[in-house]
Amino acid sequence: MLPFPAGCSIINSIAFFIHDIIKNMPNISTCALLIPTYNAGKKWPEVLASIDKQIALISRKIIIDSGSKDNTVALAKAHGFEVFRTTSSQFNHGGTRQRLVDESADADVCVFLTQDAILTDENSLSNIVCVFNDPEVGMAYGRQLPHIDAKPLEIHARVFNYPENSHIISIADQPALGFKAFFCSNSFAAYRKNALNAIGGFPTTSIMGEDAIVAAKMLKAGYKKAYVAEAMVRHSHSYSLLEEYRRYFDTRVFHEQNIWMLEEYGKPTGEGLKFIRSEISYAIKKSPVSLFRSISSIFAKWLGYNSARFYKIMPLFLIKKFSMHSFYWK
Repeated sequence: MLPFPAGCSIINSIAFFIHDIIKNMPNISTCALLIPTYNAGKKWPEVLASIDKQIALISRKIIIDSGSKDNTVALAKAHGFEVFRTTSSQFNHGGTRQRLVDESADADVCVFLTQDAILTDENSLSNIVCVFNDPEVGMAYGRQLPHIDAKPLEIHARVFNYPENSHIISIADQPALGFKAFFCSNSFAAYRKNALNAIGGFPTTSIMGEDAIVAAKMLKAGYKKAYVAEAMVRHSHSYSLLEEYRRYFDTRVFHEQNIWMLEEYGKPTGEGLKFIRSEISYAIKKSPVSLFRSISSIFAKWLGYNSARFYKIMPLFLIKKFSMHSFYWK
C-alpha cells in the first residue's frame, strides 16, 4: 500500500498529491511552439518526432514557411502544426519571428525552435517553460548539445557557449559579464509575451541577432534572462571556411547596425579572444588534427569581420557575395 500521512484519508492524500503537482507547474496558461522553416531537410522528421514526445502542454504549434520545395510543410501538417506562408524574399529573421508571435496571440509564452534543433528528451519544453514561474524572467534559452555526428570544433563551440549549470541574470550582472550579458540563441529560446511586447517585439531592420537585441532590451527594461541547462536540444553546424567568412561578415554588419549594444554592454573583443584560446587548447588536447582547421577558421572569421567594416561603401553586388544572408540586401 502507498504510505499516507497519519490521520489522512485516501481521498485527502490524493488531494495533497494533486496539489503538489499543480504547485510545481508553470504559472502560465498557454504556450506556443513556433518554427520558421525553409526546406527543413533530413533532420526535420527527428525534430517533429522529438516535439511529439514532449510532456508540456502546447496550445499552438505553428510554422511559417518561406517557400519550401520539399516535404517540410506536409510533414509539419501531419504532426499537427498550423502553417503560415511567406516568400524567401520577404523572410527576415526578426520580422518573420514577430509574425509568428502575432499569429499566436493567445499564448502567454512563445517558444522558438529552428528546423534543425532536436529536443533531447520529453522534458525539454517543460523545463524551459517552468522558469517563467519567476515573474521577473522575460526570456530564457536552453542548452545546445552538438549533433551526434558533429566534428570536434563544433563540439567545442557548444561546450564553450552552453555550460552544464543554469543561471539567471539581470542588468546588475552587466558590468561583470559585459558583451556576454545578452548572449542567447533562438535555436531554442522562450519569451514571455507581455515582456516581448513591452520592449517592442523583435526588430525588423537588423540583418541577424534578433535574439540578442531582444535580450539587451529586456535587461535594460528590468527583466531577467534565464539560461536553462536542463532544457536541451541537439543543434550544431559544420561551416566551410567561406561560410565562416560570410557569417562573420554579417556579424560585423549586425554590430555596426546596433552600435548601441556595444557602447552600453561592451565590445566582443575579450570574449572572442577567450573563445580562440579555448578552441585551440581543445583542439590540441582532443583532436590535434583539427588544429589547422581551427587556425584557418579563425582567420576566415577575422577576415570576414574586418572586411565588413567597409560594407557601407561597398557596391551591392559585392555585399551579396560576401554576406551569408544575401536575401536581406535589396
